[in-house]
Amino acid sequence: MSKQGRLGTMFLILLFFSRLSYAQNDLPDIGTVGAGALSLEKEKEYGWAFHLLANQSLPIIYDPVLNNYINNLGQNLVAHADSVKLAFNFFLIDDKEINAAAFLGGNVKIHTGLFLYAKNESELAGVISHEIAHITQRHLARMLERQSLSNPASMAAMAGSVLLALVSPAAGIAALTTSMAVNAQMQINYTRLHEYEADRLGIQTLYNAGYDPSGMANFFSKLAQKYQYASMPPAMLSTHPLTETRLAEARLRADRFPKRRYKAKLAYQLSKARISVRFNNISAPAAINYYKNQLTNHRYLIQDSVKYALALAYFKNKQPKKAHEIALTLLHKMPHNLFYLDLITDTSIQLKNPILAIDLLSKEYKAHPKNTVLALNLVVALQANKQDRQAEKILALFLRKNPQHILAHLMAIDVYKTLKDRAKEHATRAEYYSLLGRFRAASEEIGSALIYTQSTLDRARYSAKIEVYRQQDLRLQALQK
Repeated sequence: MSKQGRLGTMFLILLFFSRLSYAQNDLPDIGTVGAGALSLEKEKEYGWAFHLLANQSLPIIYDPVLNNYINNLGQNLVAHADSVKLAFNFFLIDDKEINAAAFLGGNVKIHTGLFLYAKNESELAGVISHEIAHITQRHLARMLERQSLSNPASMAAMAGSVLLALVSPAAGIAALTTSMAVNAQMQINYTRLHEYEADRLGIQTLYNAGYDPSGMANFFSKLAQKYQYASMPPAMLSTHPLTETRLAEARLRADRFPKRRYKAKLAYQLSKARISVRFNNISAPAAINYYKNQLTNHRYLIQDSVKYALALAYFKNKQPKKAHEIALTLLHKMPHNLFYLDLITDTSIQLKNPILAIDLLSKEYKAHPKNTVLALNLVVALQANKQDRQAEKILALFLRKNPQHILAHLMAIDVYKTLKDRAKEHATRAEYYSLLGRFRAASEEIGSALIYTQSTLDRARYSAKIEVYRQQDLRLQALQK
């Protein structure tokens, strides 16, 4: 199957999976969530498996600046949510479809299309808080429990089918279809109840986290109105039915909270600008004209976010000098802004002046050594200045603290290739494959690392890794049984 075909199949699985997770239980049973169904530990295992396949098959965006933003937003909401029993993983998908979905094990995928459609951060946060509530209330576990009441054998079959869908798309969909043979009207009713519950808890989380509690209702109302007569509405409207009753109740809930003034958030507007220019189909010349017109006609919420978008458009149009001039002006106003520092890195390298970026980033990195954006941008600038040994030191330290960071592994592979360190190149590639769930390929790579290494310590470490990968492969297989 082609990559495009695999991604298309994966989308169908995820759509089906998200529908499953919002089906089949009524609110009075909330006191016994998952008691006889999917244990929390088992859900974590399925979440681990899903994360591996998502890394392998979905068009995840590995942009440090955007990932930093969405993770900070998501974790802030989680910190203000109730009944959190799982660690959450938020990741961006390069997909213009207006959608977000929650999955087992605290995994939440967010499409770039949400940024293009949401007017402000409260609207985006409203969608994410809704998905967080689906996870904290363990709606999939509740659905499995309900199914088991009518068919004791179905719980194991469905739990196995969920993972099978993740590992083997065609077989998984067939198994899910068989194990989900229930009354369609019952599914719709339970879906509505789950949606009301997720709205209620999500709106409370929004307010607790300092966002406009009307953000969720505003976003869903716009979506319902826009696609009211559409023959093919976005997937979000299929998995999240937007009835007038539900929208009215969401508005009433939001109106009960004390009124506050909510300012436009610069970080959100910068993220939206970055996605609009770099992950949208707009051409660079068209983007330049668009943002110039916005500035001329004062059509913006925050002027600096439009200037940033214009700088990105100039850079995309191979005009790094113009982009650099705007970036310097923005950075002068906010010298610690990660969006601006990232752009300065890009423009400085294109202008053959990586030393400028290294100087700026080194000062910030010294003050904030755990910051992902600063660390990885500094590595890129050092590589551009042929300081690969220094880049390798920063990456090695970063990966010790962030062993699951895929982009950092890919960068490290490139550095070790440049340094002609074959052992570490193979060992790092092995870790990269393990993050994709390709444990046998990881074992082969670590075997190659063993051949090349001259270090007794590394030899012992690599030998131990072979057993780790074997156990992880068995762990994945066990979930399919």
